Amino acid sequence: MIEKNYRPTMAACCTGYIVQAIVCNFAPLLFLTFNSSYGIPLSNIAVLITVNFGVQLAVDAASPGFIEKIGMRKAAILGNLFAAAGLAMLAFLPDMIGNSFTGLIISVAVYAVGGGLIEVLLSPIVEAIPCENKEGSMNFLHSFYCWGYVITVVLSTVFFKLFGIENWKILAVIWALVPFADALAFIKVPLKDEIENNEKGMTAKELISNKTFWIMALIMVAAGASELAVAQWASALAESGLHVSKTLGDLLGPTGFAVMMGLARVIYIRINSRISVRYALVFCSGICILSYLLIAFSSHPAIGLAGCGLCGFGVGILWPATLSFSASMIPRGANRMFAYLALAGDIGCSVGPTVSGKIAGAFGDDLKIGIFSAIIFPIVLIIAALNVKKEKTQQ
Repeated sequence: MIEKNYRPTMAACCTGYIVQAIVCNFAPLLFLTFNSSYGIPLSNIAVLITVNFGVQLAVDAASPGFIEKIGMRKAAILGNLFAAAGLAMLAFLPDMIGNSFTGLIISVAVYAVGGGLIEVLLSPIVEAIPCENKEGSMNFLHSFYCWGYVITVVLSTVFFKLFGIENWKILAVIWALVPFADALAFIKVPLKDEIENNEKGMTAKELISNKTFWIMALIMVAAGASELAVAQWASALAESGLHVSKTLGDLLGPTGFAVMMGLARVIYIRINSRISVRYALVFCSGICILSYLLIAFSSHPAIGLAGCGLCGFGVGILWPATLSFSASMIPRGANRMFAYLALAGDIGCSVGPTVSGKIAGAFGDDLKIGIFSAIIFPIVLIIAALNVKKEKTQQ
């Protein structure tokens, strides 16, 4: 249980993951609208994904030194303000400047800076909170990305149905209020350094020369790839497999995936004290492998869709459990380690769906074969988790 004084801190961090979900998932709901409203080709609109992801990667890499200079509180406030500004700009900037596409890119880049800072900060903040169940707290925190994803998709869909998608700019401003409110929360909530007894965290040189860190980074790459290899293609698989509408396909595919992922994280909170995090990672990677096999080789579309949900459950704890595992294996890793692990995870998030898509394309756009090829990622995760050893750097 989290100490009473730090419960507002936990609430602010959980809200931060809802912000991260909004940043990652709101604009994609509007891609066709951008295409029709601004006359931007879909090939150009796809660049928005690259900008969002690329800026967050850059922030992951640059943030350790930046955060050390200004402190975690100011960085958390700044991250939320960037997210709020970018979402609000999305509603106004494309119409204010001569080139709508440039306006969209600038808006996405601004909120991506916020998203990158938020991603790097939240895990070490929660890891530092006095708590009896660190792994449970980390999984509880990361479950809010899943619930945030569901909230973003469902409430946006309801808004579009009630008020028309042509009023999306109003919704963009409404979503911008969430990070703005979280920025206000971070002004006052108590924060605690994760290095006890004023010990100094590891330098970049110490960290990158540490073998254990590189194995943990490999696990993070595999965790991100295992998740996104299916999540990115879940909607397309639902539509092509069951021949349902886009709305129903999104609800059955990616939204179902997110619900199962969040459910796994909530369940793990209850049982993590009875199972080693190392073997929890191995077990859940095994579930991923089973889910890929169901998706790839099932003859009935509904079974394949069930495989998507099972994959969401399997990948649920991989990212947060790896962060907790890393904190226990490298106690002096501090903020720098979390930032670099976030970078590794984001690289995996790029590699996973890219591999699935390329392999599917090589076999006549067969998504089943593409997703089956991603089975390599949970296999790598299992091998790495079984072989990682606690760092021996002097404490």
